[in-house]
Amino acid sequence: MIKAKKSLGQNFLKSNNIINYIIKTANLKAGDIVLEVGPGKGILTEKLLEKAGKVIAIEKDHRLIDFLQKKFKDEIKNDKLKLIYGDILEYKPENSIKSTYKIVANIPYYITGQFLRRFLSSNFPPTTVVVMLQKEVAKRITTTNKESILSLSIKAYGQPKYIATVSAKNFSPQPKVDSAILLIDNISKDLFKNIDEQSFFQLIKTGFSSKRKMLINNLSFVPKDELEQIFKNIKIPLKIRAENLSLKEWVGITNSLKNKEVIHN
Repeated sequence: MIKAKKSLGQNFLKSNNIINYIIKTANLKAGDIVLEVGPGKGILTEKLLEKAGKVIAIEKDHRLIDFLQKKFKDEIKNDKLKLIYGDILEYKPENSIKSTYKIVANIPYYITGQFLRRFLSSNFPPTTVVVMLQKEVAKRITTTNKESILSLSIKAYGQPKYIATVSAKNFSPQPKVDSAILLIDNISKDLFKNIDEQSFFQLIKTGFSSKRKMLINNLSFVPKDELEQIFKNIKIPLKIRAENLSLKEWVGITNSLKNKEVIHN
């Protein structure tokens, strides 16, 4: 019996009802290529293989690689499943995927932010992402009244949607918190056709550098009178904090600063 490794953030999903919900959310077609992260004991992998054209599964635990190779020996032989031993944060999808693909995964929660930012901002992003993550993180990502660096980073590339809450009892071992299914759809880099990607995220990072401060004080690299005028033009309250700005307002500030040559491409 293979026990979950705490060091790898393993919590094996054991509910077929939740698996079916994930599959339905991903809206898989027979020709789809799916990238699965951390297949574990293969409960989700089985369903993905039934619905998709091909599954590429990345697993970091060598014990599970041996287990999965035996469990899916026919699918591997028929090239329906490609099993890769490695770290998803080092994996380059363009090396093994030659067309569009979807990500469907129950990811280790400690890599959530890094994982999502890496794949959404890459030059070869997925068309759709369906992931299981901590409920509170999913709530923060999909909120509209209190943004974070993570939520803005995701909304800059796609449309996140909170699909369903998943009770901790659906996992083994049982985590201390509930989880959620998150869908990120309509993924693209269209937002950055007219603004510089690096400047945009540097602005957000600077804006959130001290959350308790007013945004205008965090953006101290710009003369205050210029900032006040920019805020007035975009109709942003002068005393606003970074977390209360929408994605559209961040884009507006980035454009205004670019025009004033404060942020250089």
